[in-house]
Amino acid sequence: MGSSESKPAEPEDLAPKPAAPVQEQELDKPWRSFKWDNISELKRSLEKFTPSDPNVKDIKILVAGQIGAGKSSFINSINNAFQGRITSAALVNSSSCGKSFTTKLKGYRIRTGKVTLPFVFRDIMGLEPDVLAGSQTEDIINALFGHVKDGYEFKKNPLTHEDQHYTSDPSLSDQAFCLVYVIAADTVKMTDDKLIDKLKVIRQRISERGIPQVIVMTKVDECTLVKNDPRKIYYSKKIKEKMQMCSDKVGVPMNNIFPVKNYHDEIETEDDIDVLILKALEQIVNLADDRLIENSDN
Repeated sequence: MGSSESKPAEPEDLAPKPAAPVQEQELDKPWRSFKWDNISELKRSLEKFTPSDPNVKDIKILVAGQIGAGKSSFINSINNAFQGRITSAALVNSSSCGKSFTTKLKGYRIRTGKVTLPFVFRDIMGLEPDVLAGSQTEDIINALFGHVKDGYEFKKNPLTHEDQHYTSDPSLSDQAFCLVYVIAADTVKMTDDKLIDKLKVIRQRISERGIPQVIVMTKVDECTLVKNDPRKIYYSKKIKEKMQMCSDKVGVPMNNIFPVKNYHDEIETEDDIDVLILKALEQIVNLADDRLIENSDN
């Protein structure tokens, strides 16, 4: 009989096995109620909106935020939702140069078809932690109070009453009635304390005037769960935690924080992106109009 030789044992693979990907936590049920299929209703409501004070033609809303958070993209995304196509009225810088692409105060009107809607978004230079960089705290406060004219170019030193762009006695139409902070979801945790301090100063000063604040949290698709399916946004524990972090850092209540996805690489509009944008806009416009009513009554 031939002897059978046993095969040598295969050497064990001593290389470390790759770690299994960490699954993002998906909650059993959404933590915020949201109607995904009422986009037409939202559009109609916003298209019919008129300011409560007949002396005010347009409600102005100031948009502020850290460089690269997506302020200008948010304004464009609102316009996209109404136009049903990709627009670029507010120019966006695609490079990561670390400098604000917006250098002047400029107002952007939102159109639906050929009709201009009665609210104007004023875009301001991106905030930076350095006291001498980015738009100054006083410039943002003055812009909200209506002292800064469109076209003002932001400088290291804040605007003074001697500047030609300063309005000494602003009318209701010059003033902004809501401040929108745009904060990127992927940088909430790393936001510089000096920047947060700036936002807190602004919040305290404008709260004395009763001006409401809303946080729009962009780049939510950095969360894999949401990237694969936008309708999972309120099932995502990660998104909820980031929103809570925004609330804790800045002081804005959770019901005034809205996670959205700006249009970035899309070439067509999508209902699930639009409905998140429009819901945030509805709250912004309603809060601004509430403040306008209060101001008119005083």
